[in-house]
Amino acid sequence: MYRPPMAAWLVKQEPSTYSWERLVAENVAVWDGVRNAQARNNLAAMKKGEQVLFYHSGDDKAVVGIAKVARTAYPDPTSDDPRWLAVDLVPVKKLTNPVSLARIKAERSLAEMVLVRHSRLSVMPVREDELKTILALSKSAA
Repeated sequence: MYRPPMAAWLVKQEPSTYSWERLVAENVAVWDGVRNAQARNNLAAMKKGEQVLFYHSGDDKAVVGIAKVARTAYPDPTSDDPRWLAVDLVPVKKLTNPVSLARIKAERSLAEMVLVRHSRLSVMPVREDELKTILALSKSAA
């Protein structure tokens, strides 16, 4: 299946482990500890300045903010295996309204989004039309 080029990325994290609020407070995050080959390949493909949707997994299950890549892939400092990578993220802005996974799944135009089709992946590409839809949904109340 053809997938148009991506416009952004989405990273997932349990808010109890690393929340949007913590990213804002610290102003930079070393996005490390990723131990899935596909997610690692996505980290490797990230370019400095690219947008990143910040998704709270667990009980929240919602896109809550926009970050950007501040430093491209480098060896993960939490691993002795040089295959594992990390990137640095910085916050850009909190979404006006979080966009829940239920709302994303209810939006027909997002049916092919990686978040919907491969929900366990922790780092994934987001197409331009998907990004625009999520940002539009964030401007309206749930």
